[in-house]
Amino acid sequence: MRLAFVSLIASAVLVSCAAFAQQPLPVETIRIDTAAGPQTFRVEIASDHASQERGLMFRSTMDSDAGMLFDLHQSERIAFWMKNTELPLDMLFIRADGTVSSIEPNAVPYSTDPIPSAEPVRAVLEINGGRAYALGIRPGDRVHATIFHNIDTAAAGTAGAGAAPAAP
Repeated sequence: MRLAFVSLIASAVLVSCAAFAQQPLPVETIRIDTAAGPQTFRVEIASDHASQERGLMFRSTMDSDAGMLFDLHQSERIAFWMKNTELPLDMLFIRADGTVSSIEPNAVPYSTDPIPSAEPVRAVLEINGGRAYALGIRPGDRVHATIFHNIDTAAAGTAGAGAAPAAP
């Protein structure tokens, strides 16, 4: 009887822990139109508070064509930080029309210094540090993604599958 009770408690604890495990985020292929030609990335979509808070924290690697798109759902001024983020990242701040407002290149891993947007933005795209420069991505370039309503849905793959907004 006692063994059955202990087993029941252990099962309850495991189920509770599983409920708090990070669920895979949706993934979408996005395109950035640059002067050098289109660049594509497979990005995780962080659209809720929990996924945005965690961001790319605790990740030690990321594919060169990968990233995370933070959907803010409305235009707002925002600041991000690199707390618990191991990888240097380029942060692309994106207006509601999908154009790049500004880029913070090579954000310093583990820094808690706020990295603010220059104006209200709808989204932030994080990619590996140095990639924006290497690919010729500049302010004014257009990002094509479902949240901007400017992408062919047949070309945008979505499937279940870091840095995060700075604390207030």
